[in-house]
Amino acid sequence: MAQTKKDFYEIQSLQWRKSLIVFTALIIFDFVAVGLVSLAVVLSFGFFGAGHGFWTGPFVWKLLGFDLLASALIAWFHFQDARRFGAAYILKRLEARPPDSADRYHKQFLNTLDEVRIAAGVPKVNAYVIPAFAVNSMALVEADRTPAVAITEGMLAECTRDEIQAVAAHELAHIARGDAFYVTLVCALANFFEKLKEALEPESPEPQPGLMGRSPRGGGGGPVLIYAAAAISSIVMRLLSTLISRERELLADAAAVEFGRDPSSLARAIYKAHVQNSFVGDFSASYGPLFIVAPESPNIPDGFFGRLFNSHPPLMKRIEALAAMAGKKPDRIIRDVWEGRQNREKAREILHSFEEMTVKAEPTATGPEERPEAAVVTPGGNGKGEAQTWSVRSAGGGWEGPMTISELIWRPSFSSMTVVKNSQEGVEAKAREFPQVRLALRDAGRKRPVDPDHENKCPRCRVPLTETFYEGVAVKLCRRCRGKLLDEGMMDRIIARKEVAFSEGLIKKAMDFKERFLSQPVKTRKISETQPPDPLTCPDCGYTMKARPYSYSYFIPVDKCLSCHKIWFDADELEILQVLIENR
Repeated sequence: MAQTKKDFYEIQSLQWRKSLIVFTALIIFDFVAVGLVSLAVVLSFGFFGAGHGFWTGPFVWKLLGFDLLASALIAWFHFQDARRFGAAYILKRLEARPPDSADRYHKQFLNTLDEVRIAAGVPKVNAYVIPAFAVNSMALVEADRTPAVAITEGMLAECTRDEIQAVAAHELAHIARGDAFYVTLVCALANFFEKLKEALEPESPEPQPGLMGRSPRGGGGGPVLIYAAAAISSIVMRLLSTLISRERELLADAAAVEFGRDPSSLARAIYKAHVQNSFVGDFSASYGPLFIVAPESPNIPDGFFGRLFNSHPPLMKRIEALAAMAGKKPDRIIRDVWEGRQNREKAREILHSFEEMTVKAEPTATGPEERPEAAVVTPGGNGKGEAQTWSVRSAGGGWEGPMTISELIWRPSFSSMTVVKNSQEGVEAKAREFPQVRLALRDAGRKRPVDPDHENKCPRCRVPLTETFYEGVAVKLCRRCRGKLLDEGMMDRIIARKEVAFSEGLIKKAMDFKERFLSQPVKTRKISETQPPDPLTCPDCGYTMKARPYSYSYFIPVDKCLSCHKIWFDADELEILQVLIENR
């Protein structure tokens, strides 16, 4: 009689029953660990009280009973913590978020995952995107037994649609086979020891800005015995996850070919992941078995010990197996990857600098939306639409001003009890006495511009901003000065994607700025020295933007809104930042 194929629900139920084996192994491990700690305590007390019958039969049985009860309780707590919170903790640590449906790359991933999910017979899958430049993906099962597939921004940027489809098929093969639940559980068990080690590590006096992660925590270092136990337990969990995942990767590769019928695409994606896979978020080595390629794989030697402690089979073993399914040789797969990169470089759209576009533009080519618009200037104002009619009482008793109402309420020391003066009305009182100030504070609290004339207006030109897309990311563009406003969280997507190339003028402009910066790295300067140094007003919330370095790695000053986390890039600043990063 032919054996019927199990559906998704039957496989998941079987994996839940198999998890009892892990629970039993956990009890045995905790029994040994608690026993060793108890033995050390007993020996310590026995050294001072050897005549009190520590080694009599009843005492030994009581010690073993305590050991068994304590190990069972610890194992149960540990197991439940991993089952309920393990996947959520892993996703949070990697900063994985649901895909943005407005993003073209994320939308393609959602559609592709849904297509493969239907072919694999999986009822529901949650999708996540990890904000990392590395090329990688992972599958896990969340606390409500819903499977999830997470993919990095680097993989979305580097892989073609058919390669993304093959990767989704690989991860869904893990889910359909039941591997994802088992590996998620084992990797989540290591979370307990990761948290314990973090709590025992000494805390740095100040956060280290270049570490790209959390600073160590803990007070003065924990007990050496507990720290050693946590370290050994973490190693044991990693070895356990290594043993259960290595061959399953090969089986998932084969099952992915059944779903997608495209072994070449999967082989190319795996090779890309191996080549560009140095850092995946706040990565812990315990999570390596979850990924399609181990994040530390480029640094693992292909020798006996490298294979012994690696959670994945050797790269060429996987490439050879997939190439054989496609009727190709492995070197043909690798050549296809590099030829694809060369073709992609040739197809990139070339962007020109603002000066180049100005020179090439014809006088009749400027449409009505491109022509400069006159800014509405209030008498006594600052030329940007707001009147400078407010002054504030200083600590010495004098008056500081005049200033606009936006500049007034965004002062660091300003509150509703601050004494202010309105020169137009000739009134001096506490800020809360003025209806204009109360209304401005209310709008600021709602993340709305204090002055409606600033809303969705270019902070330089005061013309309306146009919504457009830049490498698949929604941005707001000023068609007059070519400035761009975008969310700070979108920058990783733009840097990872390489749809555009840059003209010789832009590259020269970037190199000139780099030389000027290196000559005086302490001095903060904007890329464009022609822009006035006046503080800008955020078009979204009205907060005064501050010139801050883009990151600790690239000290390029950009205008940041510290309230709604938007960045304003003046003409060519975003492009020059990309040039410097790509040529680092």
